[in-house]
Amino acid sequence: MSSVRVLAGVLVCAALLCAGCSSSSKKKEKQKDAPAVLVPFANRIELQRVWSTKLSGEAPKLRLGLTVAADGERVFAVSHKGAVEAFDLSSGKLLWHRNLKAPLAGGPAAGFGLVVVGSSKGEVIALSEADGSPSWRSRINAEILSPAAISQSLVVVRGVDGRLHGLSSNDGSEIWLAEQQVPRLSLRGTGAPLLAGELAIAGFDNGRVAAVSRGNGTTAWDTAVGQSHGSTELARLIDVDAPVVADGDDLFAVAFQGRVARLARETGQVIWARDLSSYRGLAVDDNAVYVSTADGELVRLDRINGTEQWTQKALVRRQLTAPVVYRGRVVVADAGGVLHWLDPATGDFIARVQLGSSVGRNGVVTSKGIAYKKRVSGTPIVAGELLLVFSDNGVLSAYRAPEALAAAVTEPAR
Repeated sequence: MSSVRVLAGVLVCAALLCAGCSSSSKKKEKQKDAPAVLVPFANRIELQRVWSTKLSGEAPKLRLGLTVAADGERVFAVSHKGAVEAFDLSSGKLLWHRNLKAPLAGGPAAGFGLVVVGSSKGEVIALSEADGSPSWRSRINAEILSPAAISQSLVVVRGVDGRLHGLSSNDGSEIWLAEQQVPRLSLRGTGAPLLAGELAIAGFDNGRVAAVSRGNGTTAWDTAVGQSHGSTELARLIDVDAPVVADGDDLFAVAFQGRVARLARETGQVIWARDLSSYRGLAVDDNAVYVSTADGELVRLDRINGTEQWTQKALVRRQLTAPVVYRGRVVVADAGGVLHWLDPATGDFIARVQLGSSVGRNGVVTSKGIAYKKRVSGTPIVAGELLLVFSDNGVLSAYRAPEALAAAVTEPAR
């Protein structure tokens, strides 16, 4: 055999090896970025799907800031194309339907006899809780991507332009306006405002949480939760897109690429802060703070001092919702439409169910991928004894689980 042929053979083999290495490298990179594969297990508690219903009209691929709200014995859900519907909490029976013919992008919020939604064209629309009849419409000239906060006399709405609007509950007229400077680049989304005591409180895209007077909108305090770092605009994103949570005299807030912090409600003083990134949100109970991180980890922090007590990493890259504390357990949903129940003391899985499937004690076997058509973007909510979940394809489901036994809950050592 000539030396030329030998060299040619060597070069071909080398090329094949390189191609194999490249293919292998791409495969490993793809696996590295893939959502975590769920490991099947037997449910330790009995789960019951009480009812399930589909909202009228076609659901959009991106559900924006639409979620579900409950007040008393009614549940409210909306679609991007303008459908607003009320359901009976106990049965899921449709009570009324209203087509607003507006591109809805934020809400609903419900309370004090009103259902309030916001549109991508900056319109705030209020309906009667009782029958869906129109109450008023108001325009804030900025896209609305989160639910409003409602009191007997005030509706507070947050626009994407960094402005917080205080509107009259009676007719939608503007009472006051508060404003924060918005960075040129930010995440798509806004945290819902809340009303606590005499304050209206909201997080903003500049990494700050601000509180204003409910009466006239004057600033009571303004605190930084996120602090920008890095040399690029992407690295400096510090949005507080997750809703601020109020519990007693405490507030809890978290920023993307920033910190999770416990604040004093009346003064905004930081009691403790810990580096953590989240755009989904957190939940609080008497002992702890539970955070869904930007990477898909679920972390428990000590409520008193913010120290980490456990981290559940089995759901990484599954695009978690914010957690919710339901009947003594922590529940979170993911982009595959799977609901996960966890032990708050240990972070261990207790139960799991795929939306739309039958439930029981045998757990759920899921595929390696994610069923994005059943994606849940909005945080589940607790309404009475039920857990309500609204998927991006417009399916509203109510689940029930038994109350956790107090004797069975063992808190981590401090």
